[in-house]
Amino acid sequence: MKSSKPHSRQMDEREKLRKFRELDDAFAQALRELDKTSRKPEPEEVQPPLEDDPHEFEQRLRALMTDYQQTDTSVDTLLRTMLKLGKIA
Repeated sequence: MKSSKPHSRQMDEREKLRKFRELDDAFAQALRELDKTSRKPEPEEVQPPLEDDPHEFEQRLRALMTDYQQTDTSVDTLLRTMLKLGKIA
């Protein structure tokens, strides 16, 4: 009876590996399909330089702050630190 348990455990591990490979293959295929569709730049994706429109810069900055859950204070601290270190002019 003891010999059947390791065999069954080995089968479970093989089944897990098979399922993992299937999932990995499906994920890789999905990435390839996304890559194919994202290679064609859409006209609305082209953005003007930030220097031309300060309002646009602020909107994009606010959107990033929201996405990364950053407060005005944390961004201010980051910018001041970067200025002190000479990382930005």
